[in-house]
Amino acid sequence: MNILFCGDSNAEDGVLISTLSLLKNVDEVHIYILTMYTQSEKKNYHPFSKTAADYIRTLVINQNPKNSVDLIDCSSLFIKQPPTANMNTRFTPYAMLRLFADELPQIPDRILYLDDDIIVRKNLTDFYEQDLTNIEMVGVLDYWGKFFFHNIHNKKVFDYLNSGVLLLNMKEIKKTGLFSKVRHMMQVKRMFLPDQSALNKLATKKKIAPRRFNEQYRLQNDTVIQHFTTSFRFKPYLHTQTVKPWDVDRVHSVLNLHEYDDILNEYLKIRDNLRKKN
Repeated sequence: MNILFCGDSNAEDGVLISTLSLLKNVDEVHIYILTMYTQSEKKNYHPFSKTAADYIRTLVINQNPKNSVDLIDCSSLFIKQPPTANMNTRFTPYAMLRLFADELPQIPDRILYLDDDIIVRKNLTDFYEQDLTNIEMVGVLDYWGKFFFHNIHNKKVFDYLNSGVLLLNMKEIKKTGLFSKVRHMMQVKRMFLPDQSALNKLATKKKIAPRRFNEQYRLQNDTVIQHFTTSFRFKPYLHTQTVKPWDVDRVHSVLNLHEYDDILNEYLKIRDNLRKKN
């Protein structure tokens, strides 16, 4: 199974947790991590470190010698085509790195993109191996965004995907030029959630998967992938709530969630060793 992550040094803990969850549910995994050196007017960024990637590579190869981890520097690609109109928004430019996958010859034709705040709960082979004929990408409706954003004229039809879990058909994406079109849109048009918005606007061959493959609100009995997004809560008053997997204490105290304690306990044990090496 081919997996794509993107991020800077802040993504290291999340990618580690996601990888631990993959190892629990996937027999063979090939992980590609895209990173870069960049900065904006408001913030300096540090790339996903080689040390962290090497540590994760050791973990996956110890489980199965066929497993692999590739850390890919996309700095030159980003410099050549930066998301100019969106660089000073709340958007993190590292989210754009997946949009350069069509420019990287080492990326395979079929690959599953995952955000770094995701935990894989069950075997996802059926989802990963589904037929992608004439399909650019497969995703799940955005839990909240589906009510507000539509890309077709019938406003009663939900079609706005969350981009945190995307099964990508790179061969078809190269054929249609989807990622190239999205990169251009991000250069010239300022948007809310720019990469997700542009992907939804420009993808013409997308498929909607069941909610269980990207659960964004609350763990369900059939959840295969849980995505720890920022969401709205209505009690005791309307507010937003953000709890990430690496904030283990709040996973327990705020979400009252212990489903992943085996994975999170393993993460806590090795986290300090990983930080010592950086």
